[in-house]
Amino acid sequence: MSSTSSPSLEILVREAEGFTVWNGPPFSNNQPTVKLERVSCSNTKFSFDGSKIMAMKSDDIISIYDATSWREVRSFTIANVTAAELSPCGTYLQTFQKPSTPQEKNVSIWKTESGDLAHSHYQKAITKASWPSIRFSPDETSACRLATNEVHFFDPKDFSKGITSKIRAPGVAAFELSKTPASHLAVFVPEVKGSPGSVQIFECGKDSQSQAIARRSFFRCSSVQFYWNHGSTGLLYVVQSDVDKTNKSYYGETKLHYLTIDGTHEGLVPLRKEGPVHDVQWSVSGSEFAVVYGFMPACVTIFDKKCKPIMELGEGPYNTLRWNPKGRVLCVAGFGNLPGDMAFWDVDNKKLLGSNKAEWSVTSEWSPDGRYFLTASTAPRRQIDNGMKIFNYDGKRYFKKMFERLYQGEWKPESADKFSDISELIKSVESLKLEEGKSKGQGSAQKKPVASIPTIQKPAAYRPPHAKQAAAVQAELLGINPEGEMSKNALKNKKKRERKKAAAAEAAASGANDA
Repeated sequence: MSSTSSPSLEILVREAEGFTVWNGPPFSNNQPTVKLERVSCSNTKFSFDGSKIMAMKSDDIISIYDATSWREVRSFTIANVTAAELSPCGTYLQTFQKPSTPQEKNVSIWKTESGDLAHSHYQKAITKASWPSIRFSPDETSACRLATNEVHFFDPKDFSKGITSKIRAPGVAAFELSKTPASHLAVFVPEVKGSPGSVQIFECGKDSQSQAIARRSFFRCSSVQFYWNHGSTGLLYVVQSDVDKTNKSYYGETKLHYLTIDGTHEGLVPLRKEGPVHDVQWSVSGSEFAVVYGFMPACVTIFDKKCKPIMELGEGPYNTLRWNPKGRVLCVAGFGNLPGDMAFWDVDNKKLLGSNKAEWSVTSEWSPDGRYFLTASTAPRRQIDNGMKIFNYDGKRYFKKMFERLYQGEWKPESADKFSDISELIKSVESLKLEEGKSKGQGSAQKKPVASIPTIQKPAAYRPPHAKQAAAVQAELLGINPEGEMSKNALKNKKKRERKKAAAAEAAASGANDA
């Protein structure tokens, strides 16, 4: 699809007072314009496909907006609501209420268009791992929830049918539905009383007696993180144990395993350096994945779907991987407690496009068209230096804005298929650089022009409030302002003292000569 017919990019910005929507880049006059004026709310979230957005407001009100027209579609008033989630296509709103009585049906599935209740069930409490209670596949063709020793499936088009099928997995503590197609289910069973833990893969849509088509058992395992590839043929999972038997890591031990549904691979991913697995991400194609791992400086390796290393990206202060939605460019970064270094790699041509820094970043993501990379430093994770930065795909900084308090800064989701391929842009930029080089009279014997990487000024050190107060007192006493500049009186007095010292030194010198 040509870029002229592509949808425009849009950015959600939520501050303390509520959220607004900006037009995304390219900006006119280097500044975004407001597409939706501020809407008061305490929390917001897009549906996976970006068709709708949910805003949690005061007095237990949840409003659903159409994310194309930005008009309110439906408003729900739900007492004691503590969590809410839109289904991937925005068809349903799922809510959790604090139960007032035992066995009260406090998890509800509402139809966003009509406002009707489609399903409800009881759940004692929710955690990060157990919410949302009912999980949908990205295309909403499948829906399931965790029950005691089982995973229950529903028909997303008609919840009134109740449970349509079950997969039995005694001791199951977590599960992950494969992406597209939603053909398989991965479950995690923790170790108990000396019996090993396991990860198992089941085919969906079978009866409760179905057997796992792939399985891997292990000891020293307290939790797992699942990563299905696109195409639902392979599953990566990070196994976490609370204790590192080598005593090298305070945070325990992590191992990266790989299971395929056809049984061609079952076991550990061969990592060449000891230490934790910081991040792992599949490319959009589902045929390769990247891993950042090991004690700092961490290693970055790209593997094919047969688990063979195909590219090494070196070592550095990294813990984050972000594949471009078009699959060609990979951003390797070090966020959180790391300095914010970013490296942008053209994986197809195995070359570094550029690098930069985005200090204090809490969230980071590519634009749906794959041309821009957005980082945000947000509250409550960070109480100071909140802001948003946008970089080009090659790492050059395009935009920066600071906020008193920023709670969310993210792209409106869109399907990457709606945009032209990133390779067209890379080719056009490379040819432009080459033409610029020739126009400046550079011969073939000279080096190719290299894109200059803008340097970011080193941030000032954080000064706590009590230090600022002390600086103010010092300024008052010594006539120095907090930035270190002297007032006029202080400068005048300083010059007087310097003249007196010079006169005294001169008198002492002349006295010595007379003697």
